[in-house]
Amino acid sequence: MAKNIQSLERAAAMLRLLAGGERRLGLSDIASSLGLAKGTAHGILRTLQAEGFVEQDALSGRYQLGAELLRLGNSYLDVHELRARALVWTDDLARSSGESVHLGVLHQGGVLVVHHVFRPDDSRQVLEVGAMQPLYSTALGKVLCAFDPVAHSDALEAERRPLTPHTVTLPERFEAELSAVREKGWASDVEETWQGVAAVAAPIRDRHGMAVGAIAATGATERICDPEGAGDRGDGGPGRIRTDLVAAVRDCARAVSRDIGNGRF
Repeated sequence: MAKNIQSLERAAAMLRLLAGGERRLGLSDIASSLGLAKGTAHGILRTLQAEGFVEQDALSGRYQLGAELLRLGNSYLDVHELRARALVWTDDLARSSGESVHLGVLHQGGVLVVHHVFRPDDSRQVLEVGAMQPLYSTALGKVLCAFDPVAHSDALEAERRPLTPHTVTLPERFEAELSAVREKGWASDVEETWQGVAAVAAPIRDRHGMAVGAIAATGATERICDPEGAGDRGDGGPGRIRTDLVAAVRDCARAVSRDIGNGRF
């Protein structure tokens, strides 16, 4: 019987360690946990990082799992509880709203899209599962920042560069916006990330009440916003979000929250 390849065994053990431990681990922690010399552990980490399986935080130098694992495991995502519980509800939201629906989670200082339901029409669309979105400018990201202290900290540490003329970058305005999100229970992005695109998002909470993800409906500004300006104001962008869409997104997020054990709703 052929012998196992030691370097692959060590790499697999490293990935399991990062998957089951804290959000981020330092080189010393990884090396000592696996009984490896720092040089050996660093070499494996560099290889995994080059392939996208591991990512290193620029500020702390700590390591965490990379988005490439999600892309490779896309066919296996159905067993991921959050995505599995959200499948039916996000399909219903896309069908009732006529817009694209995204499910996002905090990852590496941004929002990782783990599920994407296409807009139910014949237009050409690109699957965005595995894509990263900014925390500070997207509806998904602002919801996570408002209700997850780690996301909040990540957004404050990040460079908040203007992506459009409507992007909020000043710390005072950003904090005021997050306070409004906490009060309302939802967030919006009206052409803050992409010109002509708007979105509304609400948090998904687990059985402990913690925000573990967010759901957003995204589409053209003229469809997401009320053309007569009668809807709830979003966040200072060029339009007001339709109140019926806000209600639909919040209902969807509540339904998923209930399905993963949150008894509040």
